[in-house]
Amino acid sequence: MTARFEPIWSLGLMSGTSMDGIDAAMLLTDGETVTDFGASGEFTYLDHERAAIAVALANGFVWRTAPDERLAVAEDAVVQSHAAAIARLLCGKGVKPDLIGFHGQTIAHSPAEGWTWQIGDGAALAGAINRTVVWDFRSADMVAGGEGAPLAPFFHFALAKHIGATEPLAFLNIGGVANVTWIDPRKAAPAEDGALLAFDTGPGNALINDWMSQHGREPLDRDGAEAAKGRVASNLITANATAEFLARTPPKSLDRNEFALTLERMGALSLPDGAATLTALTVECIAQAQEHMPAPPARWLVCGGGRRNPVMMKMLDGRLDAPVEAVEAVGLDGDMLEAHAFAYLAVRSLRGLELSAPGTTGCAQAVTGGKISSPED
Repeated sequence: MTARFEPIWSLGLMSGTSMDGIDAAMLLTDGETVTDFGASGEFTYLDHERAAIAVALANGFVWRTAPDERLAVAEDAVVQSHAAAIARLLCGKGVKPDLIGFHGQTIAHSPAEGWTWQIGDGAALAGAINRTVVWDFRSADMVAGGEGAPLAPFFHFALAKHIGATEPLAFLNIGGVANVTWIDPRKAAPAEDGALLAFDTGPGNALINDWMSQHGREPLDRDGAEAAKGRVASNLITANATAEFLARTPPKSLDRNEFALTLERMGALSLPDGAATLTALTVECIAQAQEHMPAPPARWLVCGGGRRNPVMMKMLDGRLDAPVEAVEAVGLDGDMLEAHAFAYLAVRSLRGLELSAPGTTGCAQAVTGGKISSPED
């Protein structure tokens, strides 16, 4: 497929470590600027799909060397669920995408070993939906010495330009893991030295979700209701927020399970106190991220599920040194930002443009990436 330089419609797909389902969103872009936003939707995993993927997530590091038949079941669940999400999103819609950006489902991430694993066969998806699919976005970055994550920063740079930002700002994504992108919009391009700094800050919603599940509740603290009733155990914040990871100079990334021992340390707390403490832990880790930034951001724009938690947003407003707002304040869709990012990165990949740079993942030099599979492959 030859590269196209006029804006094209690309459909991005994202399923994060929270495993709540698939975000799908259309974006009109030339891979450099954002022209328009199209249809989008959230599609929940079916119970059997989530169960198969949860098994894969629990066994990702084991299956690296000793996969069993459950891997094929999980792979098929990812492909079929994403194909169904695409069909549902496009049903009856006039605009069809020229390209699909397919992230897949992360089941293991070990940047120290230069290894990451997103299950989901992009070639199989291309055949199932009869569309060209760009996938496996992270491998090339890791071969170049990068952490393989986060990959949304180049899109965040385009969004900073799109909203007309003139001062440094931070995009904060609070999904299962939280990550931040510091942006200097005065730079001409995302790969330019000093344009971007991006890294994972620590846990996002994953620990809170797991805590709620352990207590027989739905796997999230909806509207921060439990945290609002609880008291923060400050001693546990200190014990868990001083990890070596937080002190490390970015770029840096982590696996969803990096802070697994944290839940064990919360064991004696009540449900509300644990929710409040884990929420405060997420916020404390984000606050410590400010120490690594080249200059204070003039504002923080929050996306991901965390922005819907009023307790978390209030805590952030109290700990960060600039105004904190959901991205909707600048006309963006905070639920779809990562799906839009992979739509954007798919077009960049098609054009052979860089997807990451030393300031975003720690790779040796700016690098492109992604595999391109057409239906005929």
